[in-house]
Amino acid sequence: MEYSHPDPELIRQPIGYWSWAAYDAVVGRTRTALAGIGTTQPQWWVLAQVAHAEQPKTRAEVSELLRNYLTTGAGTMDEEIDRTVALGWVTEDGEGHLGLTDEGEAFFHKAAALQEELGAERHAGISDEEYLTTLKVLQRFIHNTGGHAWHH
Repeated sequence: MEYSHPDPELIRQPIGYWSWAAYDAVVGRTRTALAGIGTTQPQWWVLAQVAHAEQPKTRAEVSELLRNYLTTGAGTMDEEIDRTVALGWVTEDGEGHLGLTDEGEAFFHKAAALQEELGAERHAGISDEEYLTTLKVLQRFIHNTGGHAWHH
């Protein structure tokens, strides 16, 4: 690939711009691909949380965990949980515990396969060492600017 600037110029480029541009490209690609199979990124998060739970999680637990993903917010997460229930992918019992339906499990596997493809696409030509360094550098930027970020 060809980089935007020669190294002596690239080193002076603003991290704010390039981290935003990376976010925009990665999240935009992910959301477009998920829309192509009939779901949203927050619905995918709900399905993944329910599918991977060792013990059934409640609506409140799932919403609490996911509301800070990309600053989604509690209201949006509750709406997305409602939507997964309405689509027949997730059930909710009287105590608020969420579970996958057979249809939801099948769709989860379809979406998970797509996420695997997208991950391979994003990581093409990037070694694990480079990826690790990138995440550590981004986390240092967050720390240095007084920000807080966490992803389970």
